[in-house]
Amino acid sequence: MGLLDLLGFGKRKEQLREALSNGAVIIDVRTKGEFSSGNIKGSQNIPLDKIRGQVERIKKMNKPVVVCCASGMRSGSAKSILKNSGVECYNGGGWQSLNSL
Repeated sequence: MGLLDLLGFGKRKEQLREALSNGAVIIDVRTKGEFSSGNIKGSQNIPLDKIRGQVERIKKMNKPVVVCCASGMRSGSAKSILKNSGVECYNGGGWQSLNSL
């Protein structure tokens, strides 16, 4: 077991692939302008500052959620908000790296 496994990061790609193969919804938490300049096909744009107001709508999707942004920072915040609200959620990190899984 490596250091990344101990910190919970070693199997991240496998977890993301599994969540996506199980029908997870991808939510991009970048701004509308950032999203319109490039995004993952089929992803939904809910900017981080709007996530709290959309929790109930996201819960009604009844699917796991993978959040992404430009680098993984905002998606980390979104993951915390959603997990604390009872949503099965994964931080997909930057949208470009998530798109290459």
